[in-house]
Amino acid sequence: MAQLKAVSLNSSISLASYGPRRNTFSNPDNLIFSRKLSSFLELSGKSSSLHGHAIVSNNGSIPITPKNQGIQAVLSSNTGTEDSKATNGGGLRGKLNKVVLAYSGGLDTSVIVPWLRENYGCEVVCFTADVGQGIKELDGLEEKAKASGACQLVVKDLKEEFVRDYIFPCLRAGAIYERKYLLGTSMARPVIAKAMVDVAREVGADAVSHGCTGKGNDQVRFELTFFALNPDLNVVAPWREWDITGREDAIEYAKKHNVPVPVTKKSIYSRDRNLWHLSHEGDILEDPANEPKKDMYMMSVDPEDAPDQPEYVEIGIDSGIPVSLNGKALTPASLLAELNEIGGRHGIGRIDLVENRLVGMKSRGVYETPGGTILFNAVRELETLTLDRETIQVKDSLALKYAELVYAGRWFDPLRESMDAFMEKITETTTGSVTLKLYKGSVSVTGRTSPYSLYREDISSFESGDIYNQADAAGFIRLYGLPMRVRAMLKKGI
Repeated sequence: MAQLKAVSLNSSISLASYGPRRNTFSNPDNLIFSRKLSSFLELSGKSSSLHGHAIVSNNGSIPITPKNQGIQAVLSSNTGTEDSKATNGGGLRGKLNKVVLAYSGGLDTSVIVPWLRENYGCEVVCFTADVGQGIKELDGLEEKAKASGACQLVVKDLKEEFVRDYIFPCLRAGAIYERKYLLGTSMARPVIAKAMVDVAREVGADAVSHGCTGKGNDQVRFELTFFALNPDLNVVAPWREWDITGREDAIEYAKKHNVPVPVTKKSIYSRDRNLWHLSHEGDILEDPANEPKKDMYMMSVDPEDAPDQPEYVEIGIDSGIPVSLNGKALTPASLLAELNEIGGRHGIGRIDLVENRLVGMKSRGVYETPGGTILFNAVRELETLTLDRETIQVKDSLALKYAELVYAGRWFDPLRESMDAFMEKITETTTGSVTLKLYKGSVSVTGRTSPYSLYREDISSFESGDIYNQADAAGFIRLYGLPMRVRAMLKKGI
């Protein structure tokens, strides 16, 4: 009999469980169990903890609809006997109890599942974060995880959290890495890794694992988050341990372990997509002299093919955080998604960057950030009204370090958190709206307004005014230029 006990999970979680060992959930919002039962399904724990009513059906569908919505669990009809035998003893490299794996459903992570079981004798919980990469990348994950030998699949919708708690703080800080990069992948990794730590706690896992290579930045970003949030967790990075060296080796390993090989056509580019951006690396891009192919881009049209008429958008901002589009209040994720559509059709937000990776090498990437580019310009422009000269200079200098910390995976570093507190304080009055014109790849600011504007037309006007006396400038210039005057006098022997 399958048993469901209580474990604390967020209301935005979707879980699919396989095999004989069942994990438990407290206060789930919506559960659907699918299994053909000859007699009944036993739900252990007090029914009141579910805050809903279970309807047991021999047809395999058992909906529980409590006061909130959002969680879904599916129990497999498989007994999982073979899985149990495989994890009773130790593996080739040691023994772990249960590992939470960052899972995409692609070839690499599908192969990691049996590799973990074989080498560490453990159960594998596959975890997938929805950070806006698109529904196509989430399709069929349950079947793929099951076929790979996972005991459970957990999917969390992190889009709102990602934009609200990671993207918008970076936007407020003005964080940009090496003059161009708006940190799309860098911001996504800590929110995913944090969720993995949460899931590890909820399912009782003693380890986490990722499919990052030993050459990139992402391995650092994941593992620094693991260290910061739960230093007791073991971390397994197969690409730094196994003998698999490429796609063909991975396919051979998958066939050997009866793991269905994904039949999707492999892209010639290495891509990473989330709600903020889409990155492209590899193939002809590895030579910095090569121009990217026109058909490579996916989020934006070629500026040459963009509409011949400009489009105007108005961004509402409250304390440095975008809150509305064209006068309509939107959630963070909805606001960004709409701007991606608008910016994409005007060819906004394309950059071609040779960057310095954290691990020491240079790499070339092409990034599409249509909505993010619009927002970055809007927030920065509003600050020209609300911040004074020295505040802008200090903020800009700190933004460089802030971006460096985020790029390096130090999101949970006390230094970044302290800098973020400064950014939050200094932008308290960065409230108002900015109007921008989008035209064939360019973003032009056409208007800005704020109730906290430091701009005074009666002072700045070329017309005479009572506040600013132009005659006062003479004394100011003499005092301000005194050091230069003294140095010149010294050279002339005066």
